[in-house]
Amino acid sequence: MKTLKGILGWVIPIVIGLAVALLIKQFVFTMARVDGPSMQPNLENNERIMVWCQSKIKHGSVIVFNATGLDPDAPSNDSPMKRLLGNAGTDYVKRVVALPGDTVEFKNGDLLVNGKKVDQSYISSSQQKQGTEYNNQPGNWNINSLSNNWPKNKGAMKVKQGQYFVLGDHRSVSNDSRYWGFVPKDHVIGVVKTFPWSTDKQKRDNVNDRDY
Repeated sequence: MKTLKGILGWVIPIVIGLAVALLIKQFVFTMARVDGPSMQPNLENNERIMVWCQSKIKHGSVIVFNATGLDPDAPSNDSPMKRLLGNAGTDYVKRVVALPGDTVEFKNGDLLVNGKKVDQSYISSSQQKQGTEYNNQPGNWNINSLSNNWPKNKGAMKVKQGQYFVLGDHRSVSNDSRYWGFVPKDHVIGVVKTFPWSTDKQKRDNVNDRDY
């Protein structure tokens, strides 16, 4: 009996701690680390970020989402512990360009949402003009033309309800909605906020306060 009580004495606090951590991660915020260059110059490789689960997603929001099942090349980093903590899969960080019901197109070097040119001053002019490549030249596209090569939502004309169209800031290297489609809301982990001491003020503002 004493042995059982002793075991319970350290097991119960661990279980409670895990439950609290899971609830915080699921409903409040979690921490993440940027992996790769797809959000440069505003988020750097290995930069630590905060991900707020209940923040409202707007045009220009930077989000973290589970790409497993969306991008055919995204592996599933599955394990019992990851399933327990609710983070089995591969997470991507991208910028929301279009919300449910929006149209998106890239035309003559401009990004248009609902027919209006998007202010992309958060990236360089050369990156603004990057689209899907045809014969090494930026090509014009819209959701319908892109969707012909997507694994899902073929023939879509606009962003589906409950889903988002995302792009990386470093357009020439980013693997994003141009290549595999929309991000469903239930794949979104949360909205990214940077730490006050990370990078410089302009880059922080480009992530934390962007809306159009």
